[in-house]
Amino acid sequence: MSSRRNNIWVNIDWSIIGIYLVLVFLGWVNIYSVEYNEDTKGIFDISHRYGKQLIWIILALVLAFIFIIIDTNFYMYFAYPLYILMMVLLIAVLFLGKEIHGAKSWFAIGGFQFQPSEFAKFITGLALARFLSTTGLNLQNYRQIVKSFIILALPVILILLQPDTGSSLVYASLAIVLFREGLPGIYAIIGLAMAVLFILTLLFNKLYVALGLIFLAFLFYFLLEPKKRNVFIGFAIFAVSGGIFKIVNELFSWNLSNSLIILINLGVTGIIFTVLSYIHKLKHVLAIFLFVVGAITFTYSVDYVFHNILEEHQQKRINVVLGVESDPLGSGYNVNQSKIAIGSGGFWGKGFLRGTQTKFNFVPEQSTDFIFCTIGEEWGFVGGVVLISLFMLLLLRILYVAERQRTKFNRIYGYSVFSILFFHFVINIGMTIGLVPVIGIPLPFISYGGSSLWAFTILIFIFLKMDASRTESL
Repeated sequence: MSSRRNNIWVNIDWSIIGIYLVLVFLGWVNIYSVEYNEDTKGIFDISHRYGKQLIWIILALVLAFIFIIIDTNFYMYFAYPLYILMMVLLIAVLFLGKEIHGAKSWFAIGGFQFQPSEFAKFITGLALARFLSTTGLNLQNYRQIVKSFIILALPVILILLQPDTGSSLVYASLAIVLFREGLPGIYAIIGLAMAVLFILTLLFNKLYVALGLIFLAFLFYFLLEPKKRNVFIGFAIFAVSGGIFKIVNELFSWNLSNSLIILINLGVTGIIFTVLSYIHKLKHVLAIFLFVVGAITFTYSVDYVFHNILEEHQQKRINVVLGVESDPLGSGYNVNQSKIAIGSGGFWGKGFLRGTQTKFNFVPEQSTDFIFCTIGEEWGFVGGVVLISLFMLLLLRILYVAERQRTKFNRIYGYSVFSILFFHFVINIGMTIGLVPVIGIPLPFISYGGSSLWAFTILIFIFLKMDASRTESL
């Protein structure tokens, strides 16, 4: 056993470490470029962000070494206690945290700030791996699926309360882990349908979306029901019932909205359909009815959440991406300036320290959320392709290493690492070029910030230790 442990540094995947170091170096150099001006004293000046980032990088390397030498079994045995501790911290930050940009996401201790939601990502990955690696667990079982979703939902709810919508959305990426471990494909179809319905609800009036869903339900019924007469009877019942409710509403001046009339009509006709399907032994009716009810309920909940829970700037960012409104000087300003900066870089870029958009601070948050536009402006299309290629190599290598693990726990955690990094990579670059709404999440290893760099470092190096120790006896 001891000889195998001595070989950890031989067995470790140096290709992942190499890509990690290159990305961290590129991040530091580009943070320096963002902060650089004629009064800059030097690249090691800790009064600027690039100097502070260098300190975070050095400490991140120390953390990497610590997590490499910790026994692999520690991560499995303490996955649940660490998860509970992190949930306590996420609750505590709601009461004791420092409010920054309208969110209580940080603990401030002296001059040091700590964001627990960043570290909750890899700890949730460990807890999920511990649960899914339980002997005999089967994700075809509804109870096990619910328990898996609860593990993911707890940090999401607590982070939403801060509120930090961007960080909470990262946990949706861990669905990749569940599908790899046997979650039925129907859940992917449901998730895709919900995403489409979410967009349609924001683009069109919810009344029209509801009518479209009802029409779609009758279309499904027409395709599945061999006796087409039953379909026309069902449609007639729905139409007549709706007409009666509309007339009664006008006669008695109830002032019910069209949406409410449709919902009432749907409930009444649904009961009639269900009774008739039971009497005449009609197939598919109940399933289709439940689909319509669920879809319309989701539609109205999306409408409510969008207009009553999301902040105004979040609503505008989503509307700008969907093309519902144009606000180049307001909510769309960051993305508009980011696209100008990236486009102005051309093929080869303007050169290191020569980005005009960067130097004149046209893009807010350029060293954090919008760091990619600095790369696009100064290093051009070529620089962007190189950075994206490095991330792709890293992600593909992580997948390869995850699949060669000898224990289920290690493999599942490896897929958690892939999912979290993949989400951050795609969403961050997507929002800088206007493909997704701005939700404020960093580009791993590139964006400025100690908490995010440390969390991503720990995320990867725990997995590297697991892989290096995969030949040890269990």
